[in-house]
Amino acid sequence: MIQEKTRVLTTQEVADRFNELAQQEKWRDIQNEFFAENVRSIEPPNSPYFPNAEGFAAVSNKAVDFVSRIQQVHSLHTSEPIVAGNHFAVVRVKDLTVEPHGRVLINQIMLYEVKDGQIVLEQFFY
Repeated sequence: MIQEKTRVLTTQEVADRFNELAQQEKWRDIQNEFFAENVRSIEPPNSPYFPNAEGFAAVSNKAVDFVSRIQQVHSLHTSEPIVAGNHFAVVRVKDLTVEPHGRVLINQIMLYEVKDGQIVLEQFFY
């Protein structure tokens, strides 16, 4: 039996698909489609909003917890990705009312590292 070899997506292809889903606010789809089992999610030191997380389940739960605390969405925007080597970055601006912080404006750079067609690191700067 001959097995077909699956082609690994390039960083540009991952970034393009990420952008397509991000513009539709389909963040769970991004996680399910691209996040590796060993993905890490790194926040700025002393972030008042989010903890760091490691592993698909922990990173996924981090997102679910945050979304559950959103009381109102005022505006959301994600820029087109910029790709360099095995990384890509987007600017994300979120104006939200979030329990227990109240209304917050988070203007951040989101950096992603891609390995073998999967996202292995997301790091946030805000």
